[in-house]
Amino acid sequence: MSSHVADDHVFKALAHPRRRALLDRLKDQPQTTGALCEAFPDMDRCTVMMHLKVLEEADLVVAKREGRERWNHLNALPIKQIHDRWISQYAGHAISILDRLKSELEG
Repeated sequence: MSSHVADDHVFKALAHPRRRALLDRLKDQPQTTGALCEAFPDMDRCTVMMHLKVLEEADLVVAKREGRERWNHLNALPIKQIHDRWISQYAGHAISILDRLKSELEG
């Protein structure tokens, strides 16, 4: 898969607030699908699974089976790649503009 297509999958996955909330739950430790369902009582199991599937397709979640349980692990690497490709470059540019503006205002 090309990096542009992978980026599109990550942006699509991150676009939905529920998927971002699921990732927030996985930030500190892996969770079972059952635990994620309990954490979001307003969503049924099928909806949670649908969101997890989108996150898996974007490689943001890696699921591992242990017996009858399905453990969901956060894979933050695609987010770091988005940061490195998009955010850091634009942030650096914005900082240089602010630095130049500060120098002009002070001098």
